[in-house]
Amino acid sequence: MSIVSRKSIVQKLVRPQDYSLIMPYFVVEGKGIKNPVKSMPGVFQFSIDNLVKEVAAAKKLGIPAVIIFGIPSKKDLLATGAYAADGIVQKAIEAIKKKVKDILVITDVCLCEYTSHGHCGVVKEAAKTKTTPCSLSEFIDLKQTLKLLAETALSQARAGADMVAPSAMMHGQVKAIRAALDKSGLKHIPIMGYSVKYASAFYGPFRDAALSAPKFGDRSSYQLNPSDGDVSLKEVAADIKEDADIVMVKPALPYLDIIRRVKDKVKLPLAAYNVSGEYAMVKAAAKNGWVDEKKIVLEIMTAIHRAGAGIIISYHACDIARWRKE
Repeated sequence: MSIVSRKSIVQKLVRPQDYSLIMPYFVVEGKGIKNPVKSMPGVFQFSIDNLVKEVAAAKKLGIPAVIIFGIPSKKDLLATGAYAADGIVQKAIEAIKKKVKDILVITDVCLCEYTSHGHCGVVKEAAKTKTTPCSLSEFIDLKQTLKLLAETALSQARAGADMVAPSAMMHGQVKAIRAALDKSGLKHIPIMGYSVKYASAFYGPFRDAALSAPKFGDRSSYQLNPSDGDVSLKEVAADIKEDADIVMVKPALPYLDIIRRVKDKVKLPLAAYNVSGEYAMVKAAAKNGWVDEKKIVLEIMTAIHRAGAGIIISYHACDIARWRKE
């Protein structure tokens, strides 16, 4: 079997003069499960059997890629479910690849869904009782965290993932993952870096869906300060230096200026994540009859694309694909 290049995989997400959509999904253990996420109307936690059906339907709508978030049955301090060969995401990848052809399967590489405390890395013992904000070095065991993130990406790629997307916002995460993939003969797997990820209040509904809310503290020691626009270019430059194939800004709507600044500076494909809070606000307003859902969603996507994003991750993706066919 011939192995395609990283560039050719990335090119499947590049649509000249338009934007490409990625649909996010949440997968849980069990069978026949379709649990609604109350804070995200129209979004569900799926067991693998139902997830495969949903991905197949997305493929028929013309969605080129999906990104998978796993919810394990058990969590622990070292996030062992993230990199287990029989982890929930690894099993989901294998099932999708057997049943659905010609759709890119991207995997989220983070530890927050798998740690018992809900943080994106291995937390230092002394930091658990701190009541004041900590720096990254005070809060996170970075060396151990990078090791586990690399193991997670490697496990997902071995299961058949077409692309990995590290979202933990740990310094050096792209470099660690690239080195692990290359060393293991997986040089063809691209990395989509969550390069610019702000410590945003717009993530609340996602944490309901992924069951990943921190049990103590917050993520401000490793996610970016919303008031700091200049740091975005430094973070993007770092990911590019570490050999990322795609860079991303998250969230999208409150940071259209950042998307534009990044677009003006980099040549790599640029993604933006239209996050759960942005989605939930539109759904709530539409349910109350305050806005025309189709018109406002398409206007939002146009704005994100106009700002510079050629790839948009959105929970609206399947709806948009349907509307494009009308």
